[in-house]
Amino acid sequence: MTEQKKIITVFGSSRPEDGHADYAEAFDLGRALAAAGFAVCTGGYGGVMEAVSRGARESNGRVLAVTSTFFRPRANRWVEEETRVDTWQERLFELVRLGDGYVACKGGTGTLVELAVVWEMLNKKAMEHRPFVVLGDFWQPILDRVREVERGHASRWGESTDPLVHQAPTPAEAAQFLAARLARGAARGENT
Repeated sequence: MTEQKKIITVFGSSRPEDGHADYAEAFDLGRALAAAGFAVCTGGYGGVMEAVSRGARESNGRVLAVTSTFFRPRANRWVEEETRVDTWQERLFELVRLGDGYVACKGGTGTLVELAVVWEMLNKKAMEHRPFVVLGDFWQPILDRVREVERGHASRWGESTDPLVHQAPTPAEAAQFLAARLARGAARGENT
């Protein structure tokens, strides 16, 4: 029996097109994740989701997507396995459920919600610990502002004493961080 590959769920904007810097960065992320032995999962549509899927697929990686009838279109052509759900909320929580780790790329309000939901679930221990990376410095001002509140008020939750979101400057460093954290968790017998 072959070992199931760990799945990294990637969140990001649907807007960048091929030829845009954000698309190229997401493509490189897909390649780096596949090279590290991960399967990738995205929301399945265009932009960052397409680029990550394409990068992983062109690197012989496994590509999954969770799409929704709410958005109507089907998954981009790089997706091998599509899970279709009815609502936006079901899609979000299925993307979270499937991930053994997460990456948030540059994005808009949808990506902001995804970042916040995963971060809060980790912070409140609504799920077991899983590694979470933001790619580049786009989200750094938001991370800093939220942590300012966390540090200013004693809390029993994890973020105040142990940052739950790691910033990686490059796709390669994001993949390396995820691989190291997931390997360390496996060595300790954890779910991650």
